[in-house]
Amino acid sequence: MSEEKEEFNKHNYSADSIQALEGMEHVRMRPSMYIGDVGVRGLHHLVYEVVDNSIDEALAGHCNNITVIINEDNSITTEDDGRGIPVDLHKKEGVSALEVVMTKIGAGGKFDKDSYKVSGGLHGVGVSCVNALSAHLRATVYRNGEIWEQEYERGKAVYPVKKIGETDKRGTIVTFRPDETIFKQTLEYSYDTLASRLRELAYLNKGITIHLVDRRTKKEDGEFEGETFHSEEGLKEFIKYLDATREPLMKDVIAFEGEKNGVPVEVAMIYNTSYAENLHSYVNNINTHEGGTHLSGFRRGLTHTLKKYADESGLLKNLKFDIAGDDFREGLTAIISVKVQEPQFEGQTKTKLGNREVSASVSQAVSEMLTDYLEEHPDDAKIIVQKVILAAQARHAAQKARDMVQRKTVMSIGGLPGKLSDCSEQDPAKCEVFLVEGDSAGGTAKQGRDRAFQAILPLRGKILNVEKAMTHKVFENEEIKNIFTALGVTIGTEEDSKALNLSKLRYHKVVIMCDADIDGSHIATLILTFFFRYMKELIENGHIYIATPPLYLVKRGAKKQYAWSDEERDTIVSEFGDGSKIQRYKGLGEMNAEQLWDTTMNPEFRTMRLVQIENGTEADRVFSMLMGDEVPPRREFIEKNAIYANIDA
Repeated sequence: MSEEKEEFNKHNYSADSIQALEGMEHVRMRPSMYIGDVGVRGLHHLVYEVVDNSIDEALAGHCNNITVIINEDNSITTEDDGRGIPVDLHKKEGVSALEVVMTKIGAGGKFDKDSYKVSGGLHGVGVSCVNALSAHLRATVYRNGEIWEQEYERGKAVYPVKKIGETDKRGTIVTFRPDETIFKQTLEYSYDTLASRLRELAYLNKGITIHLVDRRTKKEDGEFEGETFHSEEGLKEFIKYLDATREPLMKDVIAFEGEKNGVPVEVAMIYNTSYAENLHSYVNNINTHEGGTHLSGFRRGLTHTLKKYADESGLLKNLKFDIAGDDFREGLTAIISVKVQEPQFEGQTKTKLGNREVSASVSQAVSEMLTDYLEEHPDDAKIIVQKVILAAQARHAAQKARDMVQRKTVMSIGGLPGKLSDCSEQDPAKCEVFLVEGDSAGGTAKQGRDRAFQAILPLRGKILNVEKAMTHKVFENEEIKNIFTALGVTIGTEEDSKALNLSKLRYHKVVIMCDADIDGSHIATLILTFFFRYMKELIENGHIYIATPPLYLVKRGAKKQYAWSDEERDTIVSEFGDGSKIQRYKGLGEMNAEQLWDTTMNPEFRTMRLVQIENGTEADRVFSMLMGDEVPPRREFIEKNAIYANIDA
């Protein structure tokens, strides 16, 4: 519903103007309130909501297998071998319990503590919300030897729940087709996005088997594209998967699983030779990328236990300065997963855990786990402490380099990088800066831009690969210093030395503009890696974009048209006919200022891709693999994804 239609005539404001929306109508009118957005992310969230019901059955001990099928028409089918949704009469509502679950917001077994101790799903709206946002949904239940079915259109039952047969199997099958009037951006599901989430769920819930089948794609052997996800060791295997391209400092993953103060806690961690800290936290299978009490409990338990061990071992006696909490986490990959009966979420995206009691439970679990490990593995313990000491020394060096960046950043306009061609607009919300590969393309961009709101910062060659660099080397790098200074942001607060202060951000659109070739893609990935590791908040807040310059210009006589892919080029050539001339743009420098403005920089006609993090753990793994030392996995990834040439994180 458009903003214009929401406006009402103040003179006719009466009781009739008050609209009491039934639950399902409200979901359809305000879908973003329930699933986050109606773009790609919201579309995939529908699948997660249905799968969460099956996961809840598994957590309760009643389900072992879950199957997700992407059908040829981009509808989705999910099947489990759980108990099956009850179909008997719901006394209060006067209809089948299945119909209540499917058509009433807030209905479902997960609100009954006797049915489910804990449940997944961030919003708790479940399958009824999916039903409301689907053009068509069919639910089939196998329960107590009978098969029951009901279909719905845009959330409303087409007919009462009916028995359609006998069976010796059990479980629930849900097939739904998202409503094209709500999901206007796209109805196409991404196999990789679904695979990442289902793989994650298999690691977080060991013992469960999850199958993914894509009926849109057949392999050479005639079978449909698909994968099966199953983990016997849970988070230990998850850590090995995430850290597959990093060099470990120890032989095995440190892991703990148990219940502390009534809170089930599972933790796995390992140290590697990198300089990045990679902590991933989950509550009831939800990735809490904003952290919360479980993450602060982990940090406290880790710091306290390692500090105590290091002090008692005498390894710190020659150190001339204090060790900070950050030093204990350099080169650490860890996953913290807790199950909370009534989670309280806060933060900007409601993914920050607020339950105070969880902090002590996780801290205690980590302390016990680490103490036992350090006593049983003295050689590993010594390696970890030595890594911590090196991190502390590097942090002191980095602080000096960072202070230099801060001093340059807070200076007046004269402190901005010499290469920056700034814009005249003072409101950051209206300003955008293009990070352009090379001085030549930078010069063209300066001529072609709109000086009122577009700034240009040319970058010399390939910036530092931050994945393999110590922190102080990152802050000493000239190109990175220029990015910090141009953007105006500073790093470090009293609460978190790695937090980014966005209040001084000078441009709300930061656009990476590189050549449309292999080198350009590599430079764009280097820049993205830097943002992911050191300015992740910019990505999370929707400030980072990738420009998409055209690959071809097709001409025939007075006619000309740009093409962004080989397919588009071929279509234009067939339309123009014989005698068409094709110009391939190998770099931005081959376009003149007018062409660059028309195709890539003009807000009216350009196409820019917003960089989003769909899955934090998978993004971490991909950046580590692409920018690390291991060549074979990088080659395999590039070969698999080369067709798509998409750099979204």
